[in-house]
Amino acid sequence: MTSNNSPHGIDNAGVDSDDCNQESNDVPKPVSGPQESSGCSNTALEMKRGSHSDDCHQESNDVPVSVSEHQESSSCSNTALEMKSNNPLHVIDNAGFDSGDCNQVSNDVTEPVSEPQESSGCWNIINSWSSSFSTFLNKNKTIIGNVTKTIFLVAYIAYFSYACYYDWESAQILAIWTGIIAFVLLYSLIRDTFGKQINKACCKPISNKWQDNWRYIKWPLFGLIIAGLIVALVFLTLGSPEQLISAAGLVIFVLLTFLFSKHPRQVKWRPVLWGLMLQFLLGLFVLRTDLGFTIFEWLGDMATIFLEFTDVGSEFVFGASYEEHFFAFKVLPVVIYFSSVISVLYYLGAMQVIIKKIAWLMQNTMKTSASESLNAAGNIFVGQTEAPLLIRPFLKDMTLSELHAVMTGGFATIAGSVLGAYISFGIDASHLISASVMSAPAALAIAKLFWPETEESQTATEDQFDIPKSEERNVIEAASFGASTAVSLVGNIAANLIAFLAILAFLNALLTWFGGLVGLDDPPLTFELICSYVFVPVAFIMGVEWEDCREVAELIGVKTFINEFVAYERLAVLIEEGALSKRSEIIATYALCGFANIGSIGIQLGGLTPMAPERKGDLAKVAIRALIAGTTACFMTACIAGVLYEIPVEEGTPGNATSVMTVL
Repeated sequence: MTSNNSPHGIDNAGVDSDDCNQESNDVPKPVSGPQESSGCSNTALEMKRGSHSDDCHQESNDVPVSVSEHQESSSCSNTALEMKSNNPLHVIDNAGFDSGDCNQVSNDVTEPVSEPQESSGCWNIINSWSSSFSTFLNKNKTIIGNVTKTIFLVAYIAYFSYACYYDWESAQILAIWTGIIAFVLLYSLIRDTFGKQINKACCKPISNKWQDNWRYIKWPLFGLIIAGLIVALVFLTLGSPEQLISAAGLVIFVLLTFLFSKHPRQVKWRPVLWGLMLQFLLGLFVLRTDLGFTIFEWLGDMATIFLEFTDVGSEFVFGASYEEHFFAFKVLPVVIYFSSVISVLYYLGAMQVIIKKIAWLMQNTMKTSASESLNAAGNIFVGQTEAPLLIRPFLKDMTLSELHAVMTGGFATIAGSVLGAYISFGIDASHLISASVMSAPAALAIAKLFWPETEESQTATEDQFDIPKSEERNVIEAASFGASTAVSLVGNIAANLIAFLAILAFLNALLTWFGGLVGLDDPPLTFELICSYVFVPVAFIMGVEWEDCREVAELIGVKTFINEFVAYERLAVLIEEGALSKRSEIIATYALCGFANIGSIGIQLGGLTPMAPERKGDLAKVAIRALIAGTTACFMTACIAGVLYEIPVEEGTPGNATSVMTVL
């Protein structure tokens, strides 16, 4: 190999120039004439002959070197050279020397090799123990992990048993959560151990048989579902004509959506009917069964207590009088607190499991694609711009109908973080939670009715989707990330409220002035007054009592043209003043539970466009229809609530629960 091919600068004699300078400094005096060296020292001198003139400039000036061209090498050096020459992995210069060995040889010649110092005996023992312990842990980590889990399990069982024995009333909450966690762990164990066998032997054959015969059984099945709904409605609304109005309103909303559908002839009724069925069953469970009512009432109470811990942080930051600025220092901090908790749950992986299971249920019943089902499930817990992050890689390939469904889901639901803020207004927590859950299947159903699928979906199978855990390294970082993320959300809420309320005040002043010119002074002409008349038919067919229709219609107008924050704040005032009946209050709570307002169009387009810039035009194309569909989904959820809700006969129990169970 020539010197040009060597990775170092090599001269004709084959000596690495990088090593030459160091070597020259180590030679204390000139060498004259041919000299015999013994062993490896002769090899170093031989290497020193070919030093590059540029690198050895200082050596030539300070130390005159005169060495003869040929010197006799010892057998040790010759053997080493032969071994190196035969090794293709080393770089050999023209003289046959390995440039990589030059520096080592020169060091052997010019510097005495010091004896290695003995390490302390104590450190040797510690290193030996550490290495042995690490090896032991690696070999037995499975056994150690199982033993540790067993110890914790036994300790918890002992603690749980004693807690139940000591004070059963106080331990009931612990018992509920223990049961939930035990069920999840048992399900996970069965799934991981026997899941493939069960799926192959039972689930897959049944699913294939069902799909093969679907064309024969779908219409009889749909007929049974519709007949069952009609029978249930008849029994549920006996003696309550206002509930029949809500049922009629549900039918009217479905018919209007179908009439104004983008492709009415291509509507697939399975997602529509199954969406309505899931919505109805959820409402039936929450509002008409003792178990469902108790569970959601308990969840609402726990959510209220849980969110009250925000006051500790608010008082520390803003002082003891923080409630004097109620919205800024009492309501908005709830958003930060809840966002931080959601971030922690994502880090722990709990949110991913819940969302995937809900998405699986909707996909397998409604036969919607995996992407839109996953987004709809995510919208129950996170906001209209956060949920699409779950399906971000697939947005660019989604069909127009799927994009429409994604945006509809965002408009029809609310985020968990702002749900806490509405609870702090004084809105019933259990109804807010159930409304958010019920609106998810309703949003998919209406989206597929208003813009049916006419293309081939590329995101149809759930196997394509795996929700990753958050990238935070520990719980503390996850909590901090959630809190800092909420800062922009809080700022957005505050800025929008300032802007929209100012615009509303200006608009009202303008309308009042124009109304005064023609004698409309009592009451003055305002935006709210106009909405209270325009949306009266909508409020009435949802089942709102007639004397409350104008108040609820005004709230619907405020929610649609301003935002739901202002609408819920005004609903809280009406509830506190006792201006609405309990039935009208519940229906209004469900009707307002969604981000469907004009301002949210900009929010969604601003959030979705950076995720899929190439679909910007398509997103803008479906936005208005998605807003209408999201609003309709909220109204349909309110209709379901109007059909099923009765004023409780006794505190803490839903009315007519026993009769419903008898019918079922």
